[in-house]
Amino acid sequence: MSGNIKLLSDTLAKTRSEDRAALIAYLPAGFPTVDGGIAAVKAVLAGGADVVEIGLPHSDPVLDGPVIQTADDIALRGGVKIADVMRTVREAYEATGAPVLVMTYWNPIDRYGIERFTTELAAAGGAGCILPDLPVQESAQWRKHADALGLATVFVVAPSSQDERLRTITAVGSGFVYAASLMGVTGTRVSVGEQAQDLVRRTRATTDLPVCVGLGVSNAVQAEEVAGFADGVIVGSAFVKLILDAPDEAAGLAAVRSLAAELAEGVRRNN
Repeated sequence: MSGNIKLLSDTLAKTRSEDRAALIAYLPAGFPTVDGGIAAVKAVLAGGADVVEIGLPHSDPVLDGPVIQTADDIALRGGVKIADVMRTVREAYEATGAPVLVMTYWNPIDRYGIERFTTELAAAGGAGCILPDLPVQESAQWRKHADALGLATVFVVAPSSQDERLRTITAVGSGFVYAASLMGVTGTRVSVGEQAQDLVRRTRATTDLPVCVGLGVSNAVQAEEVAGFADGVIVGSAFVKLILDAPDEAAGLAAVRSLAAELAEGVRRNN
């Protein structure tokens, strides 16, 4: 079975045709448990998310803030494995038909094996991978396997990325470009700021790929703001925090579904 990059591209084209941004949700696999994580992914998609990113928990998530670090720690202490990540992708995709990506640091893939990882991700119905710490100049082997299996390779750009660097990244990426709206680690912010808008403008000058903004959005007002200039709004920490703060799993699922509905409304306010 080949991967679902076409499903991802078609989904982002559809949201653009509706004159709105896509809502992309992030949740770590295995959090709060493997089954609970799968239920949470289904809940955000039921609430209105268009695309979902499944985080592969890592012992040193250097780009992630304290909320996601805490969730990763819970998942790792629970014994989450790459097989559980693939199961999460498979069950989310089979239940919803939505594009499902994996977001992971490079080290786990390197240890697992590129061919093995890409083959299993494609077989699970995955749409691709977001690789925040894989240097473009070292990505040829990954891209060879991903391209052959119909998987997107999504690279991350930041406000510090110079225009020449943006051109290098977007020339070989696929699916969409992940624009980190602020320097530093992930987490909810009071404002996503003008840096993000400038980064989207500069990135779009180098590519026809959709540009989706992450790091900081936590409510419908911010989602509306980002949807005014980006092709997608990526939300992670806000969902994870709701699950961390919930008194029980049912309350957590209700909370993330409700937030997804609120954010889905936010990304539609501009159209």
